[in-house]
Amino acid sequence: MTFPEETITNTVTFTQPAAEAVRDVMTKQNLQGYSLRLYISGGGCSGYQYGLALDSNIRTDDRIIETDGIKLLIDEVSIKYLQGATVDYVDGMTSSGFKIANPNAASTCGCGQSFNSDEDDSSGGCSGCG
Repeated sequence: MTFPEETITNTVTFTQPAAEAVRDVMTKQNLQGYSLRLYISGGGCSGYQYGLALDSNIRTDDRIIETDGIKLLIDEVSIKYLQGATVDYVDGMTSSGFKIANPNAASTCGCGQSFNSDEDDSSGGCSGCG
């Protein structure tokens, strides 16, 4: 018996510290059955920006990545810009929060929340994200 050849592409990595941070927020806010949604939207100082939201609605076209019982949801448009990315949570002395390392970002803004891809024609550049 032969199976059709399948191309496996890099998916998004959702780290254990990120899952723990989501679990902590959901516990504090008493949000049972929610997941973390990661999405890309137009805007930001470099062309696209990352968005994160707690969401209780899993759509039929969502890619679901689960770590330690916490689900990361990514819609079919956003996943194209996030292949191979890592979603992590860092807790540092000066700041704490989610960090997205995206190999598809040709350039990023100083804030790390905005990027442009190799497919973009614009040169990007940050205009004061602070």
